[in-house]
Amino acid sequence: MSRIADFIGVSARENVEKALAKARENEAFHALLSLTEDRALERAAKVDAGEITGRLAGVPFIAKDNFLTLGGTTTAASKFLENFSAPLQATAIEKLEAEGAICIGKANLDAFAHGGSTENSAFGPTKNAHDQERVAGGSSGGSAVAVALDMVPFALGTDTGGSIRQPASYNGVVGMKPTYGTVSRYGVVAMASSTDTIGVLSATAEDAELVMDILSGRDRKDMTTLPDFFAPTALSEPKRIGVIKEFMTDDVDPEVRVRVSEYIEGLKAKGHTVEEVSLPMVKYALAIYYIVVPAEVSSNLGRYDGVRYGKRAEATSLSEVYGLSRDQGFMPENKRRIMIGSYVLSSGFFDAYYLKAQKARTLLIDEFNKIFESFDAIVGPVAPTPAFKLGENTEDPVKMYLADIMTVPASLAGLPAISAPAGKTEAGLPVGVQFIGPRMSDATLLALARQGEV
Repeated sequence: MSRIADFIGVSARENVEKALAKARENEAFHALLSLTEDRALERAAKVDAGEITGRLAGVPFIAKDNFLTLGGTTTAASKFLENFSAPLQATAIEKLEAEGAICIGKANLDAFAHGGSTENSAFGPTKNAHDQERVAGGSSGGSAVAVALDMVPFALGTDTGGSIRQPASYNGVVGMKPTYGTVSRYGVVAMASSTDTIGVLSATAEDAELVMDILSGRDRKDMTTLPDFFAPTALSEPKRIGVIKEFMTDDVDPEVRVRVSEYIEGLKAKGHTVEEVSLPMVKYALAIYYIVVPAEVSSNLGRYDGVRYGKRAEATSLSEVYGLSRDQGFMPENKRRIMIGSYVLSSGFFDAYYLKAQKARTLLIDEFNKIFESFDAIVGPVAPTPAFKLGENTEDPVKMYLADIMTVPASLAGLPAISAPAGKTEAGLPVGVQFIGPRMSDATLLALARQGEV
């Protein structure tokens, strides 16, 4: 199944105008921060004239607003970059445009991608596509909702600890986080450099496969990128799949466990061998993540000082420029992560926290590697609950962080992972199932998800 195929061979202008109209019809969900209408229509005209061709010629898409794009602002949903116009485009955008795709707008997110609900946006929260009283998930919530509402067949997102997979699960779409280094991060606002990945949210796994095939590959502007290993594949034989025991406990919402268990029964019916596996280190994954990632966040946000670019507060001294600009430009969650990161990196605490967390991270990676000696993939829920209500967790940061408990392990290990729709609760809320595989098994995970859609 492919939603992208519906746009191929149709007037590009017609595709773009329909996408823009649908975006305006659904403004109440606040999935988008801006539309790049003028540039989109200009590119559509060139596609229709035959000047632009490619595998995605005339297909509209949306980019999370931490991707640098031309034709509008790149805000990262922050006051700091509220009026920032990028002088260049992210490599991911360039690759899609080279194949004829047309960006029609920028999606809402948690400011600087710090959050798991898209409630931390400086411009207001995005609402769930299935229930406007619930969160969209985050930080790629706007991208997930845009796809779920059929504004576009796919959208770009970033995933640092679950920011593609969790909102995909909450909104009933496919969310692909590739192996670390598969897609260039050049031109994307940095969060945590050792776990940041660029991925796709789409209506179907087949569409995600096509977009990933275009995005993947080496980029001389990003030295962490891997040689192009991605190649769409079919499942030539049944796979051996492990069910993560620690993710199927009584702490998980009963309806989530039921939907995931039903999906697992479907895997068995298709001939796959499915057995329970244990990952004891996953109970420490969230603690590891919220030491390592804030440390990198505090370093990456150091460039926002009110001097070089972005917001500059009115001040009477240089120290006031720094302090007031950062105070006014950052959201509370940004400040919280900067403070945690600065603390764990400070003299006297580096060994006790940061270094210990990195050692524990290595042990987690070793556990994954050991399991993948015997299994082709492992499976479990994406999140312990369906989408929670807006405002439900905003007063308790730890409760908010716990929503990522099942997604951060793959991110810490640099592994590919995908969220695939696994049905809905009785209340009509989507539930996602997560496949995790060894490094560079991205195509196999997409094939498993594609098989589950049949």
